[in-house]
Amino acid sequence: MKIETLRWQANCLEMIDQRLLPTKFVYLSFDSAASVAGAIQNMVVRGAPAIGVAAAYGVALEATRLSNKNPSLFREELNIGFKVLAKSRPTAVNLFWALDRMKALLKSLERQTNSEISLALLNEAHIIFEEDISINKAMGNHGAQLLQDNSRVLTHCNAGALATAGHGTALGVIRSAVGAGKKISVIANETRPYLQGARLTAWEMVTEGIPVILIADNMSGHFMAKGEIDAVIVGADRVAANGDVVNKIGTYMVAVMAQRHNIPFYVACPLSTIDFNTPSGPDVPIEQRKSEEMTGYGGIKWVPEGVTIKNYAFDVTPSELITAYITEKGIFNPNEFFNLKNI
Repeated sequence: MKIETLRWQANCLEMIDQRLLPTKFVYLSFDSAASVAGAIQNMVVRGAPAIGVAAAYGVALEATRLSNKNPSLFREELNIGFKVLAKSRPTAVNLFWALDRMKALLKSLERQTNSEISLALLNEAHIIFEEDISINKAMGNHGAQLLQDNSRVLTHCNAGALATAGHGTALGVIRSAVGAGKKISVIANETRPYLQGARLTAWEMVTEGIPVILIADNMSGHFMAKGEIDAVIVGADRVAANGDVVNKIGTYMVAVMAQRHNIPFYVACPLSTIDFNTPSGPDVPIEQRKSEEMTGYGGIKWVPEGVTIKNYAFDVTPSELITAYITEKGIFNPNEFFNLKNI
């Protein structure tokens, strides 16, 4: 099946409720900036590229909702919508990239009517959506060249179609390699505490008939030591100017273990994920999420009352642990990373 993480239906944005996968497949409908921001914050939609696309549609929805206001109030309240969306999640840079792009378009439309502005913003959201899919497929085609036939590929978290407008970043490389006729099998870390690997990556692979083995996060070193992993591919929520990668918590440990066992560690990241305004990984704000995500799941609780909980959503993988960056413009090693700024 074709996985449509986001879709435009009946003048509303519909998104798969990823909190319910894999047991339920449900679309929720959104009609305002505030509702889209809530969906981003509450993990209905997640993954840096998908968050960026959702935010663009959130702006367009808000403009449509406000289109009957007088022009001054229209812009004033639309700017509030931008701020609400910007506060939804702090780490994924695609969110801010998409909002900046929509702001730039809005600024260029000073002489247009509310309706004309709303239509232009919606068209821009559609363009961002289509560009994301095109970029992911380009990344996939580049990255597929790095994988040999019969490769066993470890991935952490979910960087698939569910994390993007379609096709995926890390899983997009795997999809493209399979599409090119290569036999690829996936080893998916379950990715605690929110289980994106167990719930989402495994679901995507099973849905598409790509062989997948699910392992606990603390098993990846064991599999590497046994020689059962040929490559690691992950996505990224933000890449700093020096090439440090901010990705789902646990990525750093996987990178360290991969280097120890001489296994290539690849990061699939669109150029929109690279933040040249942030010097290094430690400068990126790391989101801390609700403690409830660690105390249990699905109504089952396994943590005693009174324990102190730290729930960091992301960690930093230094550039020296990365074999190459897979982008829509090609493959770059850490020594070539600075070239991306001029592309």
